[in-house]
Amino acid sequence: MRTISIDRIGEKLVRRLAGHTSRRGLLSRLGLALAAAPVFPVLPVSRANAQGKPDRGDRARTHFTMNSQSKDDTKCDYWRYCGVDGNLCSCCGGGPHTCPAGATASTTSWVGTCVNPDDNKTYLIAYRDCCGKPGCGQCHCDNQDRDTQLYVPQTNNDIIWCFGLDNMQYHCSTAALVGAVQ
Repeated sequence: MRTISIDRIGEKLVRRLAGHTSRRGLLSRLGLALAAAPVFPVLPVSRANAQGKPDRGDRARTHFTMNSQSKDDTKCDYWRYCGVDGNLCSCCGGGPHTCPAGATASTTSWVGTCVNPDDNKTYLIAYRDCCGKPGCGQCHCDNQDRDTQLYVPQTNNDIIWCFGLDNMQYHCSTAALVGAVQ
């Protein structure tokens, strides 16, 4: 009786592969696979599955959301400040969406989505730095609810957003309500 060893089967397969493929062909296929791999997470397949699930407010149940309040806009737990990082303009002579006198609103902003505890709805908030004066130094908050990495700058709060102004000195941050998220 003849025994078939795994080594012989492996040798036959490798020789057949070597006889029918070239090194360049193999390298080009390997390069194509490496170049295409990062695209797979953005394919619509995963988003299609996520869209089918109704939003029952589960994603809104973060530590900040469960402990936020809507009465005092000079406190870090005010509901609009879920993604703010800096001094609150409410404590520096301005308001939650206005810069104090002598400070200029930046032309750019970062955004976040915060849940209002009064109606339990999610709202889009535009955070804008007020610039042109020395730092206020009052009511510093560093809330990172749903904060993202630096490679997604439009939703990252670690950047000073005083771009495009004559004086890029940071003073305080505002949190303007843009609208409800559907």
